[in-house]
Amino acid sequence: MKRVLAFDFGASSGRAILGSYENGKVTLQEVHRFSNDPVELNGTLYWDVLRLFHEIKQGILKAKAAGGFDSVGIDTWGVDFGLLDEKGRLLMNPVHYRDARTRGMIGHSEKYISNDRMYAISGIQFMEFNTVFQLLSVKENDPALLERADKMLFMPDLLSYFLTGEKVSEYSIATTSGMVDIHTHGWSDEILEALGLPKKLFCGIVKPGAVIGSLTEKLAGELGVPRVPVIAVCGHDTQSAVTAVPTEEKDFAFISSGTWSLFGTEPDAPAAGERSRRCNFTNEGGFNYTTAFLKNICGLWLIQESRRQWRREGREFSFAALEEAAMKAAPFRCFIDPDAPDFVQPGDIPGRIRAFCERTGQSAPQTEGETVRCIYESLALKYRDVLEQMRYCTGKDYNSIYIVGGGSQDNTLNRMTANACGVPVSAGPTEATVLGNVAVQLISLGAMQGVEEARAAIARSFTPARFDPGDKAPWDAAYEACKQKIYGI
Repeated sequence: MKRVLAFDFGASSGRAILGSYENGKVTLQEVHRFSNDPVELNGTLYWDVLRLFHEIKQGILKAKAAGGFDSVGIDTWGVDFGLLDEKGRLLMNPVHYRDARTRGMIGHSEKYISNDRMYAISGIQFMEFNTVFQLLSVKENDPALLERADKMLFMPDLLSYFLTGEKVSEYSIATTSGMVDIHTHGWSDEILEALGLPKKLFCGIVKPGAVIGSLTEKLAGELGVPRVPVIAVCGHDTQSAVTAVPTEEKDFAFISSGTWSLFGTEPDAPAAGERSRRCNFTNEGGFNYTTAFLKNICGLWLIQESRRQWRREGREFSFAALEEAAMKAAPFRCFIDPDAPDFVQPGDIPGRIRAFCERTGQSAPQTEGETVRCIYESLALKYRDVLEQMRYCTGKDYNSIYIVGGGSQDNTLNRMTANACGVPVSAGPTEATVLGNVAVQLISLGAMQGVEEARAAIARSFTPARFDPGDKAPWDAAYEACKQKIYGI
């Protein structure tokens, strides 16, 4: 039996989990959990990456105490990166994707290459925090930093570099950048040359499942562990979660639900045509060069950040209390577009929701329950909108939705999603991202034969909750109201 150590970093916390596969089932054992707290300094929002590496070492020590492990794999959120100088030293803490430095960069990039051409090459949804726009911002506003940089490493690759000393770019995380050619699976020379980004920055791309290297001799000695391999799992947490969707269906719809909601499917080939571009869908690379055709939706971060704002105001609420208050509030009073620019930056989300509703001629929520109800219903209706766009882009129907990740525990949102979309929802497993990380390590070590076996094993190991749609009529009416008032359709 192989035991592997998976590190999963989300936008607010991280975990170290031991995974194993025996008798056809996957088991998980959490050994370490820690917060991931961005730091604002002099007007810039950073990730505290050295603290995160400290937590990795604590996770390794606790995994050793729990019986040891045969390999390590790391997945994180997408797009963000660190810059190294020619001696391999980190030049600065990685900047958080919610930092304001990329404002206006999507439009600015068209001075060099059209958005249509960039999309045809990369197939990536246009969002201001995409790596390509972050790098363009550095080039335009801090060119000296880019001149000092020798290599760029995405967050999972950077943390793996700290473990091994090896510099690579894993395929799934690289595709989030907007600079990978989805047809060749390599960096796009056309995009890099058009934007004037130095090619030397970009490391060789490796497939998920490749061995990056082994723990350095110094680190292994410090921690008292063997020099086990560090494996390039699907470094983007979304693609790790997709790897673990417990289905045998060929055409399935999924939502990887958490801080972000990633709604998509897994088609036979990338779809970067006119319909997909108009709907602003993304084509992210996955295990074995598969494609996840999806859309990023601002997810439960809206509730998380609202709760932080109320705490700043001296009012403390548990998530359970907020969910209960939402269910007591009147339904279908007001809606927002979760992806509106109003809600990108941290801060007073409840106040911005009130302002959005007033601006769009709606009754603004006044209480915590009304605010959370507005968020829940707006997310469920946004899911329906994206489902209809996905059907339009692919020409396929989707008769159920698999919700995986931490957000799959939110039964209120699961139920509303089933009602709004008019299809059954299968919710779970909660630890889909970790399970995908574990599965790729096990496949790399030869303990599993492929994704099909992994998904079947995960389905045997974790029982999902099912939510069937109820009365669809009020949701149909709400959706029509949203299209007119909110989405401008």
